Amino acid sequence: MKPSDQPVLRDLVLVGGGHSHVGVLRMFAMKPEPGVRITVICTDVDTPYSGMLPGYISGHYSFDEVHIDLGRLCAFAGARLYHDAVIGIDRKTQTVICKNRPPVAYDFLSINIGSTPQVQQVEGAQTLAVPVKPIAQFNQRWLALLDKARQWPTHRGRMTIAVVGGGAGGVELLLSMQYRLRNELKALGRSPEDLKFVLLSSGETILPTHNPGVRARFAKVLQERNVEVHTQAEVVQVSPGCLHTRDGRTFDADETMWVTQAGGPAWLQSTGLALDKQGFILVHPQLQSLNDPLVFAAGDIASLVDRPLEKAGVFAVRMAKPLAENLRRSLRGQKLVAYKPQRHWLALISTGNRFAVASRGSLGFAGSWVWQWKDRIDREFMRRFTELPVMGWNSPGTQLRTAIQSMGQVLKDIQAQGRAPTTRLNLTSEESLQAISAIAMRCGGCGAKVGSNILSRALGNLKPMERPDVLIGLHSPDDAAVVRVPPGMAVVQTVDFFRAFIDDPYLFGKVAANHALGDIFAMGGAPQTATAVVTVPPGLESKVEDLLNQMMGGAIEVLNAAGCALVGGHTGEGAELALGFAINGLIDEKMDSVMRKGGMQPGDVLLLTKPIGTGTLFAAHARYAAKGRWIDAALQSMLQSNQMGADILRTHGATACTDLTGFGLLGHLVEMTRPSNVDAELNMSTLPLLDGAVDCVQAGIVSSLQPANVRLRRALRNADEFVSDPRYPLLFDPQTAGGLLASVPAAQATACVQALKAAGYSHTAIIGRITAQGEAIEPVLLKT
Repeated sequence: MKPSDQPVLRDLVLVGGGHSHVGVLRMFAMKPEPGVRITVICTDVDTPYSGMLPGYISGHYSFDEVHIDLGRLCAFAGARLYHDAVIGIDRKTQTVICKNRPPVAYDFLSINIGSTPQVQQVEGAQTLAVPVKPIAQFNQRWLALLDKARQWPTHRGRMTIAVVGGGAGGVELLLSMQYRLRNELKALGRSPEDLKFVLLSSGETILPTHNPGVRARFAKVLQERNVEVHTQAEVVQVSPGCLHTRDGRTFDADETMWVTQAGGPAWLQSTGLALDKQGFILVHPQLQSLNDPLVFAAGDIASLVDRPLEKAGVFAVRMAKPLAENLRRSLRGQKLVAYKPQRHWLALISTGNRFAVASRGSLGFAGSWVWQWKDRIDREFMRRFTELPVMGWNSPGTQLRTAIQSMGQVLKDIQAQGRAPTTRLNLTSEESLQAISAIAMRCGGCGAKVGSNILSRALGNLKPMERPDVLIGLHSPDDAAVVRVPPGMAVVQTVDFFRAFIDDPYLFGKVAANHALGDIFAMGGAPQTATAVVTVPPGLESKVEDLLNQMMGGAIEVLNAAGCALVGGHTGEGAELALGFAINGLIDEKMDSVMRKGGMQPGDVLLLTKPIGTGTLFAAHARYAAKGRWIDAALQSMLQSNQMGADILRTHGATACTDLTGFGLLGHLVEMTRPSNVDAELNMSTLPLLDGAVDCVQAGIVSSLQPANVRLRRALRNADEFVSDPRYPLLFDPQTAGGLLASVPAAQATACVQALKAAGYSHTAIIGRITAQGEAIEPVLLKT
């Protein structure tokens, strides 16, 4: 994560990870705007580059070669990435409404989400056709079609694939699919003629926006490849295996790809933003909404009032620079600049087989050399987002010097002029006073507490669960909570606290609560109450309030789901965001149901319910060296509660249990073998690992806690035999919100694993067995 040397003064929210926004992120990364926090909200972590998508379909490029890693780019830019779907905008409160998280506040908002196929306007198309856009979601649908073609039974005859849409996108898609699928069938020893391709266009010709020479060239290519082309064939209904046109014709179609009739998403209709008849956002030449100066739009979703543009990626790419400039100028309160689209633009349209046609106005030419030219252009574009430069802020000494110099200068500027020329942000007089307070050194102690007004507003909309055994809690706040311990029950207590390791406060709140609850679940207890300890960086009151709302909103969701009531806490200001909980749980005072670390028996099987590798992955994330999808998968694992897993383990007679946290797999295993007076065998080949974990440790990236954990290698009887194994370093990798490590009687192991997998712990694995304590000092033996 990119360090912040100033309090947050303004929030810039980018909805979507399209071509314009990735350009904006890179420009703000290379030239940060002090005091501005950028948040990206996107449904996908890997965002495709449309110019290379046909080459990917043809098989010329890998997935990573045609996708921009939005997670890594956001880490580089110091931007927060919220992986969610937007379902609305509340312009009165200046918040973006998301599907699965609290509203996200903005000072300025930019939308770059592409277009959405209006398949709902054609009967049957929504369920039976495969829309190509939004292209970020296309890959899964394409892979499904690829498998369908490979497995198509010969007794059904030829498989017919229809493409609806005769523009450049539809033609290019069809030719790319045909090239790839025919090669796939050849590789399987089947005839490529088992596939039939049909192109349907509602217009009088294909490629209507291109010159006659280009159209004729593609008509010839389609004819040579035995593609059936039908013009003036507007599809009005899709039924199983059949397309129906307005003039009464029908066409067989086992699979239909939809590349036409795109518009804006339905949720834009409720925003009150000015839209055109297709539902796209109407914008001035400055890419600013016609009726809301706080909202900008770019790419396909934008509709220029002065000059309608074709929905093409070239315009979205070119919009990035003026969009970034105008967002920066809006934050500063400066005059905006106009975006001037080119009158004629070059389109390089591939034919699937490393051959391309160039089209620009009345010009047109073609050849394999054109494809090679296109390939160089596309790869150069992608290099801007894959080969990220090492920035000066990555040096700790530079961070400290920059922070001191920047804060000192901003303080002088605000005091002298009532605003912040160093940041150049447009602040009100009240915001300037708050900025002075945020930048100035705090006295500590009670003076570091967050103001009661901020707390009451931030927590006002959150609803911690109420329990009858909580006599005094947040529902009637006092100096301390009063909690009843039910008869026959004993109290289990634990505490955890750590600083934020991700930029998403909502997810961090969830992970922190899940991590803190882990010890209670591992012992077989039921959570009762929680008190929170929170540290937030100082800043404008509205920014601190929003941060608390997001983080505690996530935490309370997890606590409520576990039946745990938040009864109080303490919130103070500090240099970094941090969160911890003291958790009280309940357990039968007879201790019959307690699962402890000691209790392992020789012959037991060793189980692990979640994959390991969070330490190295998030160390790599901090250096923007981890792929976004690796981090996304790791977070999903960390968000999974251990509550049900602990119940299943207890039901299947677990003899010992603990949750994996900072000491890593080996450290926690040793903690279990010692009090149990047993030894353990650990199978390296069955260890469940998070995607990318091995890649990161092989790159020499490990957690800062790793060196302390590595000292436990003396507990390994045969470490020298495995030091070259790429999985070996992960034995010492510290975990956050890790899985449960448990010993289970061998007779129950298979049923226990099946039950855990059925409950959603899909990575559950038998990773070893417990043996009688031998003469060797080292308790753990590694096996392949």
